Amino acid sequence: MRRVVITGMGAVTPLGNTVEATWEGIKNGKSGLGLITHFDTTNFNVKYAAEVKDFKAADYMDAKDARKMARFTQYAVAAAKMALEDSGLKDNKDVLAEAPIYIGVGIGGFEVTEDGCIRYYKSDFKRVPPMTIPELIPNEAAGNICMQFGLHGTTHTVSTACSSGTDAIGDALDQIRSGRADVCLSGGAESTINGYAIAAFDVLQTLSKSYVDDPTKASRPFDKDREGFVMGEGSAILVLEEYEHAKARGAKIYAEIAGYGGTTDGYHLTSPNPDGVQGARAMTLAMKDANVKPEDIQYYNAHGTSTHLNDSGETQMLHNAFGEAAKKLHISSTKSMTGHCLGATGAIEAMITALAIKNGFVPPTINLDNVDVEGGCDLDYTPNKGIEMPIDCAMTATFGFGGHNGVLVLKKVTD
Repeated sequence: MRRVVITGMGAVTPLGNTVEATWEGIKNGKSGLGLITHFDTTNFNVKYAAEVKDFKAADYMDAKDARKMARFTQYAVAAAKMALEDSGLKDNKDVLAEAPIYIGVGIGGFEVTEDGCIRYYKSDFKRVPPMTIPELIPNEAAGNICMQFGLHGTTHTVSTACSSGTDAIGDALDQIRSGRADVCLSGGAESTINGYAIAAFDVLQTLSKSYVDDPTKASRPFDKDREGFVMGEGSAILVLEEYEHAKARGAKIYAEIAGYGGTTDGYHLTSPNPDGVQGARAMTLAMKDANVKPEDIQYYNAHGTSTHLNDSGETQMLHNAFGEAAKKLHISSTKSMTGHCLGATGAIEAMITALAIKNGFVPPTINLDNVDVEGGCDLDYTPNKGIEMPIDCAMTATFGFGGHNGVLVLKKVTD
């Protein structure tokens, strides 16, 4: 089987607008949460989120092009530019012309949808902004990346809710393994911090809203006082490359994408199955695909949304998949710092997991002051302070509305 490695990364996240800034925030246990600035929250129950800060699209693309993009697309194009520069392939037109791209987007341009509907109603159903459809549809992130950087391979958008970014990377992995490509761009993008989206998630009673005085405390996975997730936004794009191809050109390698597993609960539209069977099976499939055993995995980057159903259910999945080895696993939810970036979250967390391997550091779960053992959270979630230690093998998982379960296994590259 052809091996697949990460040779470039780019990111725009609530912790910073580069990979380096994001990783520094992760290492230092920094929160990217704060009061919402994207819209006026006066009449909203939810006042805070994990916004991208100080982002200027014109720093990464032509300002005229940026005006024709929704925020999620701007983030994706910026992250792709950084990833291609990081990989050393940005100016390699021959490689990029054949490169596929797989991007996970859960929703797309919600702020464009909201604005278009408002103008439609206010005009007595006569007018809609002309770029509404081209900006809001989820595939526009991948499409604009191709136009900006000259990619002409297969271009797919994966939309499996919060597993979108993970599943997109899994699909890209298969493209390279199969021999259809030597280089592939993959990742995720999302931006749904607007009134319409916040109201729609709030009515489902999924969002945290009680920490207005200190929003940095609001995302608290596995903690007794958790009350819901905090909306995040951003993008991470990875350059995936066949190992021998990467070696031949002397590429920098972050980690190997060694395995992927995906399943579906078939249980409920928004709630995970509490028995954790299908999520655990996705973990087992990913380990089988990577040819590793539960005891080989040292670090697990959790979905860890800070909701009661997810955190206890995910813990049960780990018990089901890892058995006794679950008790020795170092676990953390970096959503405690980035919030929940929906379709982008799997890509952002795959990037963080690769950096954890490369730098030998287990990120913390911040705000974990009282582990909810009675609520079923009985493992080691690395509370509040990270751990420096060698990591040879790690897992990251995401679980989305509709019962989508996506899992990746990453390895350190030593040969």
